[in-house]
Amino acid sequence: MPIVKLHHNDQVYQQEVSVNSNLVVLAGIKKFPYLKYGCGMGKCTKCTVKVLAGGEGLPEPNWKEKKMLNGKLEEGFRLCCQLYIHEDVEITQE
Repeated sequence: MPIVKLHHNDQVYQQEVSVNSNLVVLAGIKKFPYLKYGCGMGKCTKCTVKVLAGGEGLPEPNWKEKKMLNGKLEEGFRLCCQLYIHEDVEITQE
């Protein structure tokens, strides 16, 4: 099972998740209580995270991410409401 590491306030929270888990859904059920999110549909960008490691294991950005994040995609930013986890990933959120 994949491991998600979330950097928050100089601490790292680590959680094993089921394959094909969505991070916003997990935040909603308090698996990642420090993860900020909003609409869950790729429209508000409140769930924007920066991928620190494991980005190669994430799916390609979809049209919602391309529209909402523009040039930030190249900097490693993604919308976690649009991500389904299949491999280990390490993220941070401002």
